[in-house]
Amino acid sequence: MLEAAPLPAPVREMSLAIFERIAVAEARVHGMAVEDVAFHEVGAVDSIVDIVAVAACIHHLSPTRITASPVPLGRGFTWSQHGRIPLPAPATMLILEGIPVVSSGLDKELVTPTGAGILAALVDEFVELPSIIPASIGHGAGTRRLPDRPNVVRAIFGAPHGQPVAVEGPLIESHDQVIEANIDDMSGELCGHVAALLLDCGALDVWWTPILMKKGRPAHMLSVLCDGDHLDALVDVILRETTSLGVRIVPTRRLKARRKIVEVETIYGVVLAKLGLRGEEVINAAPEYESARAAAMRAGVPLKLVLAAVAGALKDIPPSS
Repeated sequence: MLEAAPLPAPVREMSLAIFERIAVAEARVHGMAVEDVAFHEVGAVDSIVDIVAVAACIHHLSPTRITASPVPLGRGFTWSQHGRIPLPAPATMLILEGIPVVSSGLDKELVTPTGAGILAALVDEFVELPSIIPASIGHGAGTRRLPDRPNVVRAIFGAPHGQPVAVEGPLIESHDQVIEANIDDMSGELCGHVAALLLDCGALDVWWTPILMKKGRPAHMLSVLCDGDHLDALVDVILRETTSLGVRIVPTRRLKARRKIVEVETIYGVVLAKLGLRGEEVINAAPEYESARAAAMRAGVPLKLVLAAVAGALKDIPPSS
């Protein structure tokens, strides 16, 4: 149904990613292959609408990062097509593996497999409310009355401190930090491991630069670009996972082109591309790698052909878009 629906490609891909999370959990619960899963309640129209509407909302807002508080869970039992089952439902718990959860103390189902799938597929980090400048706030209320709290979910759209939500001028300005450390006694394997950990912990970018240290020793300088919210956690990773005993922290000012994701029609299907904008002027355009790779896999052609097709189509994009 989703593949045939007239949806923007990003909305379809997000919706399928959410359903995949749920399908994998249901398959584990029932001890069967993912392809054999019957969605039961999750396949109901209201769940499909929930998932596609959330994906459409995220596509419309186009956030650079999504966070959520630890997930509050109910307790007790509920009825399903398989009979009486414990809360949270088995599939819900499997979907939430690796995600911070807290007990609400309520004998109610507060998180369904659908809700868990949405959170697991879309949220970048589960933390208490980060330090942001709110720009707009949305509320959604359910019909069930809860004894000790409003049955409300709240979404806050904003930007980290130092990154204004609305910026005058053709470029976006942000004030970030660069963490540096000189290291002369780590293997290449450890360097790669540390870089992956730092990116997983919220680093905006990580790079290694060959340098010479005292006594002419060849070494590397580790550089980590980050915002203020992730600074302490990233320093902790560096001190724990590398052989460095200290770091330097350098404030940095960044000017960035605005970004816009567009759909590009090619003979291999729709592929996403990223535009770089200076004001309204398009100053850069490039295919999105994962989208191009998926198109190549679907069409059974080399990735280079898809990239070339997207590059050719991007030449027709007007200078102001």
